[in-house]
Amino acid sequence: MRIHVVQRGDSIWKIAQNYGSNSHQIALLNDLMDNPDTLVVGQSLVIPEPGRDYVIQPGDDLWSVAQIFGVTVQELAEANNIAHPSLIYVGQMLTNPYISHTVREGESIWEIAQQYGVSVEHITSANNVGTSGLIFPGQTIKIPLASGSVAETNAYMTQLNEQGQSEVMMLGRYLTYVSPFRYSVKENGTLTQLQDQTVLEAAKANNVSPMMVVTNFSQGEMSSDLAAALLRNPDAQESLVTNLIKTMRDKGYAGVNFNFEYVYPEDRENYNNFLRRVVSELHPEGFLVSTALAPKESAQQQGLLYEAHDYQAHGEIVDFVILMTYEWGWAGGRPRAIAPINKVRDVLDYAVTVIPRNKIMMGMPLYGRDWNVPWEEGTLADTVSPKAAVQLARKYGATIQYDETAQSPFFSYVDEDGQKHEVWFEDARSVQAKYDTVMTYGLRGVSYWVLGMPFPQNWPVLQRNINVRKFENL
Repeated sequence: MRIHVVQRGDSIWKIAQNYGSNSHQIALLNDLMDNPDTLVVGQSLVIPEPGRDYVIQPGDDLWSVAQIFGVTVQELAEANNIAHPSLIYVGQMLTNPYISHTVREGESIWEIAQQYGVSVEHITSANNVGTSGLIFPGQTIKIPLASGSVAETNAYMTQLNEQGQSEVMMLGRYLTYVSPFRYSVKENGTLTQLQDQTVLEAAKANNVSPMMVVTNFSQGEMSSDLAAALLRNPDAQESLVTNLIKTMRDKGYAGVNFNFEYVYPEDRENYNNFLRRVVSELHPEGFLVSTALAPKESAQQQGLLYEAHDYQAHGEIVDFVILMTYEWGWAGGRPRAIAPINKVRDVLDYAVTVIPRNKIMMGMPLYGRDWNVPWEEGTLADTVSPKAAVQLARKYGATIQYDETAQSPFFSYVDEDGQKHEVWFEDARSVQAKYDTVMTYGLRGVSYWVLGMPFPQNWPVLQRNINVRKFENL
């Protein structure tokens, strides 16, 4: 998989010729089948590599793709995190577990192994060479793909209907955890109800571990008073823990993610002690505990969103944290990148000094925003998917630009009423920068907000960069 930025005069056919790829495969992978002949200057496309990548077409099954690659169905399924052979979908990219190498005069298996960064044992095993290690000039041998970085992925989701179920079925192979949003705690420690069963069934079918999200959401907002009522009442906390264990057991959740926002600063240590209590009772039951944290750049950062989120304490207490490294470009603010990589790295630079790197999940947005400009205080931007953003650029003849500092695409357009707009969103380049950051910092993984926003380029970029960790039994 490669990333191509559309230039003036490009067509799908021309791009395919330049990369030795297939135009139909490119259109499928980028979800362009509705209009493959109209590209946007500045649009980024993911390009499948012949022999290494194959994009599923109508009528394909795992056996037929395995035949194309010359591998077994089991090898193909394992290499692509497919829990069951039937769980493949049109437009998704499958990766060949091997690449081919033609042996040259004088080459040894050791030299070939060094060239590709794999072990001699892996090559001999893949080719049934045996202990002799004999290979011959002109012989074509299979080279197992070198393992990429192993990391975890989580995705929050708010659509818990049949559409949400379908999305988990389609994207499950890319996910370690899925987090239906949300259960809300009440002052007495009971929980609101959530109709999450269909999503949980889809998660189970794809070997995705579900995380139960618990918030202090009440009457349309995150409530500081509700958090205070719980965090200052040991009896309510005991009731909550009892309800958590019962719900997670009954529904098959692997753990809980606390997303308590706008907690009063004076409840900072109450929150820490609450987490200590929860961990002491949930760990013996085999459940994970995690928290979602506001994006802080220092321990002294001021503001109701930040002060009660104690990075160091959470890093010591819970199994992992999710840093909400997005919403710089929020709906009620001025136009800017949703998750500018320079700001994300500022948060990480602080976080890694007080939280173990293997406990940090970096937040990633799967959406963009469309602002009216000039921006006026009190106005709200529309939330758009990355796919919809490109469609807007196409409709209004805009050229997509790229901010190198923020590592984010953007463009402007004027609508039918003469209103000017500015759009910031994510594309293949911006998510590549984010995966690079995860690997550079040695983090546990990434957490997406939020499923339900079509972003076809994200998943092959993830696939090329990260081997997604799966758990059979947590």
